[in-house]
Order: sequence, then structure tokens, then C-alpha cells
Amino acid sequence: MVSSAQLMELGFPKATISGAVRRGRLHPIHRGVYAVGHTALSWDGWCLAAVLARPGSLASHKTAAWIYGLLSYRPGTIHLTASTRQRIKRDFVVHYASLEPDDRTVVDGIPVTSPARTVLDLAASEPRRKLDRLLERANERQILDRRRFEALAARAGGHPGRVKFATALAAYRPETAVLRSNLERRFRDLVLRAGLPTPQTNVVIEGYELDAYWEAEGFAVELDVYATHGSARSFEADRERADDLLLAGIELIRVTDVRLDREPRETIARVAAHLARRRATIRPRRSVA
Repeated sequence: MVSSAQLMELGFPKATISGAVRRGRLHPIHRGVYAVGHTALSWDGWCLAAVLARPGSLASHKTAAWIYGLLSYRPGTIHLTASTRQRIKRDFVVHYASLEPDDRTVVDGIPVTSPARTVLDLAASEPRRKLDRLLERANERQILDRRRFEALAARAGGHPGRVKFATALAAYRPETAVLRSNLERRFRDLVLRAGLPTPQTNVVIEGYELDAYWEAEGFAVELDVYATHGSARSFEADRERADDLLLAGIELIRVTDVRLDREPRETIARVAAHLARRRATIRPRRSVA
């Protein structure tokens, strides 16, 4: 793909460009935008053609999300973002916004909004569930640069997606590790206060690290902080872990930070009931090596 402006910058006069079009070496795609030598354009080719047809624009919104691999489907309409308004009728959608240098990048030769800006723009229209999925995929693809994402949230001002964007982003802050550690301490204190047997903590059984494990009862508790389980990958892994442990004779339940805060006595009472039930129904297990 090439634009007439680019060709003229390389020293080709308008007459030469017109001649190349007549001879079939340049194929018009948009006004002033040409495919070189053929018209069998890929999706990326059509995307670049749209960007070239609107000088100064970048692929954005769902188009940028597809480029980054954040969507499971390719959008049918190409979306661009430009800083100035222009009355043109094209078969693509142009949004208008003032973008900072950090909001701009190039992927495979296509000018595109940064991963952070892409997710922020989609936050304005996408439901929270889909926004969480976008962040999850960005994290999986290792393009969720927390510093850049948080910096954008801080300077986004009146952007309609800012609040939703910042709220969803909070799940990826490092404080979640601290929250988890605090949860483990609270749970252990409540267990001991209730007079229950002291569990082993952070012990590896059957290849899995368990937060709290009662060996004699073959019973374990997994402590969950919502923010640490925000991906489909961890969702599947959690269920695989529970299945593998059950096959090994170990029953596992989950206790969330919200539940432990809201109803600590009831939660520990249920743990006690599970321990009593397991104690009455299983044989003593061998000690852990």
C-alpha cells in the first residue's frame, strides 16, 4: 500500500503516478491510496489503506484490538482515530481525539493506538465483562504494561471510559499479593481461635500448592482474592486442580476474601463441619513426605 503523498515525498511527480495507474502498476483503493501491483488485499492491507486515506490517523478501537490479538473475532468495520475533523465519506469509521505520543505506536507497519489507549477507548462502549476479558488477553499477551495503563487512566480526564477502565485495571495491581497474604493470616487466626486443628499452609500436595491443608482429613481450603483470578486460564487451571486433588482423595473448597470478611464465624463453622465429616468417613492418610 502507498499513498500519493508518500510517492511525491520519494520524488515521483503526479504525472508519473497517473501513468502508473493507467498501466496497472498502481491500483486505486481510496482517493490518493494505491495497492502496488495487485488488488488481492489482506485485512491488514485494507486497514493500512484506510489509515493512509485519512492522513495522521491511527487504527483504533476494535480494529486495534484485533491487531493486538485482544479479540476472538475480526471486526467487519475498520475504525480509525484522528486528531482533526474532516468531511469525507469512506467505508470506515473515524473517531476524533487528541492523542499523546504514548498513545501511538506502529504494529507490522500499521500506525495504531497503544494497547492502553485501545482498551480505554473500548471501555466507553463495552460492558464490564468484555472489558475484563480485553485486559485479561492483554495480560496473557504480555502487553499490559501496568505503568503505561495507569498513567493513561490518570490523564484520561473526561474520557467516557476512564472510570470503568481504571476500576477494571485495579485487579492487576501488585497490592493483590499483599491482600492475599493478609487473607491467609486472617484465615489461620480464625481457625486457631475456633479450636480447630492447625492446618499445614502453602504445602505442595500432588504437585499443587495448597493454602491450607489438613492431612489427616484429606481436606484443603483454597483462599481466593478476586483480583488474582481474573483470567480464563486460571479459571480452567483451578478446576483442573480440584479434579486432580479429588482423584487423589483430597477434597478442596474455596473461601473468598469477601466471604471471610462478611461472615467469618459462619465460614469457619462450615470448615469445621467439613473436617468433622471427612474425619468420620475416611481412613487416616499417610504422612506427607
